[in-house]
Order: sequence, then structure tokens, then C-alpha cells
Amino acid sequence: MSGRRRSVALRREEILDATLAVVGREGLAATRVSDVAAALGVSSALVFYHFRTKDALVAAAFAHAAERDLARLEDVAAGGRDPLDRLQRMLRLYGPTGSAPGWRIWIDAWALAQREREIHTVLRRMDQRWCAVLREVVEAGVTEGTFRCADPAASVTRISALVDGLSVATLVYRSVTRTQLRRWVADAVARELGVDPQVLV
Repeated sequence: MSGRRRSVALRREEILDATLAVVGREGLAATRVSDVAAALGVSSALVFYHFRTKDALVAAAFAHAAERDLARLEDVAAGGRDPLDRLQRMLRLYGPTGSAPGWRIWIDAWALAQREREIHTVLRRMDQRWCAVLREVVEAGVTEGTFRCADPAASVTRISALVDGLSVATLVYRSVTRTQLRRWVADAVARELGVDPQVLV
């Protein structure tokens, strides 16, 4: 990579990191290009040079954050001893922990995706990647005889939808505790895959 291309790539990454800091305070929808520019001490024109619209900037920032989350999930999935260990690690990492900034960005993105095509495209691609990683683990467990699952694709879809829905209930509605979320996810995944729920808690 040439020095100029590397400089452009570094500048884009700086802008995306600054955007995510603003998003953490304001949310995806309320983030303004001028706020990002001010955080970097540059002009809005420079931000627009790298990202043609605010929607493009917000979509790229979400993708930047989601890529990091998914890279961690893929590392965890690749590093387990066996399919059950890999599944346990993935479920622990995927659920909301701490202040859950990553989850709050995903929830913001779901709301925006109903109207913003660029966010919808990025969100769909990231969701497909997460499901593909989980499906690979489930299929490996079925092949080894660790899991009993007639339709891994359907099970993965149900598991993903359950975790997403319970995470919204936990972080937005606050009607589900994190302990309940972990317990209910473990019970549901155990039913889907024919394992003892105690090994997933």
C-alpha cells in the first residue's frame, strides 16, 4: 500500500472511531457530521471528502463497530476445544455485558434500517455473517454427535432471533434481567441442540 493510500485509510479509520464516540453519546440517528468534525478538530468538508453523505458515514461507522464485534466472535469460535466449548464461548460473548455499547449500536441500527437503505444493507450482511459462524459450530457439533439437530439453519435463525429479542428486552424495556436472559437462552439453545442446559449457563 502506498504512503498516500495508507494515509487515506488511517484518516478514514480516525473519522470512523470519532463517529463511534459521538454515536456512543448521541445515538446513530442524532449523530451529526459537524459533531464528528469538531471531535477531530477538522472541517465538515474533510469528513464529506471521505464519506459522501451523513448516511454513508453512519453506515460505515456501524460496519466498523460490527466488524470488530464479529471478528471477536470468529476468533472465539475458532479457538474452542470442540463444538460445545465454541458454542459456550460464543453465547457468552454475544450476549450484552457491562454497559453494552456494541449492543446499543446494533439496536440503533435496527431502528434506522427500516428507512435507511445503507444501514439496512450493512446490518443484513453482518447478521448473515454471525449466523454463518453459529451455523458452522452447530453443524460441526451435529457431525461429531455432540448436538442433535434436524435443521441447523432453522435452529440458528431461532437462536439468533431469541438472543436479539431478549437483548432488546434487557437493554431497552428493562423487563428482563441479564440473569434471566442467560438462563432462557441456555434453555432454548439446549432444546434446539439436544444438550443439557446446565452446560450452557
